[in-house]
Amino acid sequence: MTEIKVTKTTSPKQKPDQNNLAFGKYYTDHMFVMEYEEGKGWYDPKIVPYAPIALEPSAMVFHYGQAIFEGMKAYKTKEGKILLFRPRKNMERVNISNDRLCIPPIDVDFAVEAVKKLVEVDKDWVPEAEGTSLYIRPFIISTEPHLGVKPSSTYKFIIILSPVGAYYPEGINPVKIYVESNYVRAVKGGIGYAKTPGNYAASLKAQMDAKKKGYTQVLWLDGVEKKYIEEVGTMNVFFVIGDEIVTPALNGSILAGITRDSSIELLKSWGYKVSERKLGIQEIYDAHANGTLKEAFGTGTAAVISPICELNWDDKKIEITGGKIGEISQKIYDAITGIQSGKKEDIFGWTTEVK
Repeated sequence: MTEIKVTKTTSPKQKPDQNNLAFGKYYTDHMFVMEYEEGKGWYDPKIVPYAPIALEPSAMVFHYGQAIFEGMKAYKTKEGKILLFRPRKNMERVNISNDRLCIPPIDVDFAVEAVKKLVEVDKDWVPEAEGTSLYIRPFIISTEPHLGVKPSSTYKFIIILSPVGAYYPEGINPVKIYVESNYVRAVKGGIGYAKTPGNYAASLKAQMDAKKKGYTQVLWLDGVEKKYIEEVGTMNVFFVIGDEIVTPALNGSILAGITRDSSIELLKSWGYKVSERKLGIQEIYDAHANGTLKEAFGTGTAAVISPICELNWDDKKIEITGGKIGEISQKIYDAITGIQSGKKEDIFGWTTEVK
């Protein structure tokens, strides 16, 4: 395996207050960088002081958006160990996104080692306060200085780290979600299943409109008929209807979430009936009307589990679980965060220790 060169900073930053971290506001002392050149492959992996990136104004990422990213976390246990949660799944998903964006694949095992090495170098930045973690952001950008439309011949693979608190201001408290009926985020055959900046840029207008109306996030419907549920802007979504727990099937326009997958595995291991299928927004409203809609929640790396207490679809509002976290939402949250923090036994082999 290629050696990762390490250059330590000579000017360490002052670490932020662990009790006031917010999300994505602070960055650690170091970052990982690796280059790609057509005909040469990925080369020169190194850990260097966190610093601005120098790129030509004509770098293709600025003009054609050829870029992907990932998100994962590191946690400190009460014994002082540092655990990563399913890092290999994230790096496998990098290559799914890479393939769709015509970016050369990375070596998954090496990428996991790069994450472990970077976290080890900045291990003093892993927060210990309740509900905190070290967010890990790997990303790849196209760097060739060229204005013709084609895949770039050069790339940078970078990993940065950020100590974080809760993603939503509400924390584990339920959030209000606006159902988007006008704008479209993705369609089958597009790039909806890839974790690429363009998907998030496409979601911003609806997200800002929803916030003006007092809603935390947007629930997207399918881009063709605008009647089937897809995902929330930063999360996959689940609904408890009667004795069935339903989440939209992966159809080519939905991100295959790691926390989504973990939640499905947990629920099945507990004996719940879990269905991945087409799910219409009208079905949710009908279930609420007849009393069978018991819970709704989102799953994602940033928030882990985010209970949903209200939906607004075409100005028709429904309240779920009386504005409180539901029993199943709480159970999944406790299980996943317990495994992540080392407080619960990891029977699934999901955690990786940073040596």
